[in-house]
Amino acid sequence: MATDKKVEKERSVEERLKALFQLQTLLSEIDRIKTLRGELPNEVKDLEDEIIRFQTRIQKHKDEIAELKQMVAQKGIEIKEREAKIARYQSQQDNVRNNREYDFLNKEIEFEGLEIELAEKNIRDYNKAQDQKTAEIAKAEEELADNEHILAEKRSELDEIVSETKQEEENIREKAQALEPVIDAYTLAAFKRIRKNARNGLGIVTVQRNACGGCFNRIPPQRQLEIKMHKKNIVCEYCGRIMIDAALAGVEEVKPTVTTKKRSRS
Repeated sequence: MATDKKVEKERSVEERLKALFQLQTLLSEIDRIKTLRGELPNEVKDLEDEIIRFQTRIQKHKDEIAELKQMVAQKGIEIKEREAKIARYQSQQDNVRNNREYDFLNKEIEFEGLEIELAEKNIRDYNKAQDQKTAEIAKAEEELADNEHILAEKRSELDEIVSETKQEEENIREKAQALEPVIDAYTLAAFKRIRKNARNGLGIVTVQRNACGGCFNRIPPQRQLEIKMHKKNIVCEYCGRIMIDAALAGVEEVKPTVTTKKRSRS
């Protein structure tokens, strides 16, 4: 009875390792499909973000132009009010009784005249700023149109690739999801973590030429024997990948090349 439980336990480890390698094979196929798409998804996202930045910039300039126009209008009203004051002061000068009153009104007229000149300068500055903002809008709209054109092309290209591979990827994902319950949660989580950090996306690898199939560091004979016994999960001490022997994985094991030295004639 104890032997049966032991066999069951060993078989469970074998099943989990085999399922894990099958999962890796499926996920590698998904990686291949993503590679087919290349950088297109990122390029589309970058273009979308760039277009939003252009639209925001254009709207900001338009808001600033509207504010400048309002400031011009306010200065126009101010000029008319000051011109009215000057006309009133000039009218009052005709009725003054002494030089002191005349000089006072003269100074008021001079002050209002200076304020009008300042307001007129403000209007010129505001109009100049409007022209600059208008030119910036035209440039931004031109760049926006270019980016929208490129985005349309990139989206079309991406949609074409996705349409060709979408069904295939969905089928692979369904198979991958069906395998996950066979694997214990701890091993699955470790596998996903390793795979995420691995440059080639491999979380489980076979032993090839007496070395780890992930980082290619040599594995001691005793360690290789433990891997073939399937009693527990064995990880590479160098890269942390889970290891499986080629036979269980269902792939051909590549043996190390043995070279023999030719004996020299004496």
